[in-house]
Amino acid sequence: MTDTDTHQEAADWWRTEIIDMSPGEIRYRGYPVEDLIGNIGLAQMIWLMLRGELPNRQQADLLETALMSAVDHGPQAPGIAIARMAATCGVGLNNAMASGLNVLGDVHGGAGEQAVVLYDEAVALMDEAVDADCAAARVLDAFLADDGKYVPGFGHRFHPVDPRVAALLNAVDIAVEQKVIAGRHAAVARAMERRIESQKDRHIPMNIDGATAVIYAELGFPAPLARGLFCLSRSVGILAHAWEQTCQGGRNKGPIPRDTIWTYDGPAKRVVPTDT
Repeated sequence: MTDTDTHQEAADWWRTEIIDMSPGEIRYRGYPVEDLIGNIGLAQMIWLMLRGELPNRQQADLLETALMSAVDHGPQAPGIAIARMAATCGVGLNNAMASGLNVLGDVHGGAGEQAVVLYDEAVALMDEAVDADCAAARVLDAFLADDGKYVPGFGHRFHPVDPRVAALLNAVDIAVEQKVIAGRHAAVARAMERRIESQKDRHIPMNIDGATAVIYAELGFPAPLARGLFCLSRSVGILAHAWEQTCQGGRNKGPIPRDTIWTYDGPAKRVVPTDT
């Protein structure tokens, strides 16, 4: 192998279409950074980095609406609580943030991604001339048969009605009227809500994950990116709480006050056998 081949192999090691850089030059997806600065916002930059092209203003506004809506849900949310606990352990803000972000998994933080999967499956059925209600019913029934009683994007353990959803869906409806998005994911999401109510015999409304999933899906983001976008959104709240806890002080704060002892339900006090 020649020196030229070795150099090219090294250059190709991390191939990327995202950033081009040389001394004195930085370009994101071909755009010089100095031209982007002051001319686009963070939501547009996120779109550019993930999708390769700049969104129009209406697309960027809808994405920003979803991102800002889910930034925080208080210290009762595990990711926030963990970040605050980490901040009392002598670590930096980045460590506290990483601690909180690392628990955004399938159960806490992954429902948006899972909802996009369901919506996409239902919309694919609509491509076969199936209406939204029929498509939603088929996808939902198959999901419940395989995965149990929890439907991602619907119901909330804290809010009987999630106060964020109506505003998000209103933004979706406006975007549909303006022909920014097609509205088919919104249609199947609402059809799923009706289907769940008819099956459970009680109203189980859409939650923040289901509503933001509608936006991400309508804007064309693949399901895995819905979780990534949620992590970006929630990182704002995680940072705020980690910083607030840092300013408040405190050392080694656990999940419960130190004068509260957890419930022990193991064996009663016993004697170590003498013949061990």
